[in-house]
Amino acid sequence: MKLSDFKYNIPEEYVAQYPSKRRGDSKLLVIDKENNSLEDKSFKHLVSYLEEGDCLVVNETRVFPARLQGLKDKTNAKVEVLLLRELEKDLWEVLVKPARKVRVGNKISIGDKLQCEVVDNTVSGGRVVRFSYEGDFNDIIENIGKVPLPPYIKRDSEDIDKDRYQSIFANRRGAVAAPTAGLHFDKKIIKKIEHKGVTIVPVLLHVGLGTFRPIVVEDLTRHKMDSEYYEVSEDAAATINETIDNGGRIVAVGTTVVRVLESVITTNGHIRASSGWTDKFIYPPYLFKVVNALVTNFHMPASTLLMLVCAFAGSDLIFKAYEHAIEEKYRFFSYGDAMFIH
Repeated sequence: MKLSDFKYNIPEEYVAQYPSKRRGDSKLLVIDKENNSLEDKSFKHLVSYLEEGDCLVVNETRVFPARLQGLKDKTNAKVEVLLLRELEKDLWEVLVKPARKVRVGNKISIGDKLQCEVVDNTVSGGRVVRFSYEGDFNDIIENIGKVPLPPYIKRDSEDIDKDRYQSIFANRRGAVAAPTAGLHFDKKIIKKIEHKGVTIVPVLLHVGLGTFRPIVVEDLTRHKMDSEYYEVSEDAAATINETIDNGGRIVAVGTTVVRVLESVITTNGHIRASSGWTDKFIYPPYLFKVVNALVTNFHMPASTLLMLVCAFAGSDLIFKAYEHAIEEKYRFFSYGDAMFIH
């Protein structure tokens, strides 16, 4: 398939700029693949679509305040530094803005206790910087950094984002973007899910900026995903494999979970405990080997996330669902409403 097959028009006013008043208040569009049908529900009704013996797999990554504001040495020009990933101690891959004014050898001061020097360029147009600082690096970042909201949220991060741009499953620091399907769950919904006999299992994928990086080639076979770090523990793999053996469904909360599970499949239809980096790119046609149902948000046109969802449910059904969502004034993207595809 081609990039142009995944483009659609979304009215700007449908792009959610803030989260719902409370977790669980979002709408839920239920998509039945077998019957080719759509139902308008509230997210709290998700519980009724889960079954005893299902396994709900969530992403436990935690977004850290990766957006830093600094001043370039000598000129005092303002520079934004967005942390992407740590390559080794104090050596980070970053994006800088404005990139054209930041060159190898430049030094940037970020507050009173943090400085960095640009030591290299990256193939993706970013920079590699080496930090120097006084005190604990993570504590400094937590104190002076800002939550890196997606580019379609047209405002600066606010206090509300420190809590609501994290899922209740988040406890492993390392993402620069939230796995947004998890944002809808609250403790009350989780308690009902567990009471129904559904097992909840965490895996890890530290979401990188590749989530928002535009595809620039029409031929999808030529697109290369950014690598992201993942972990599947022995306990998680054992529980998921037991669910598969017992005939239960694997319900993925978000496209990040799908990518993790489909990256660690074995030849016998189980998953393996492992950790490492994945650049798994899923687009139609694709045969899913692990995931049976999916909780996900509405995704940007021509994005890798939309392509994965189209591979899971079929492009015709997904675009039918998106047209319906626009007609019914659903909220789109990270802080928007959700879908349950089964």
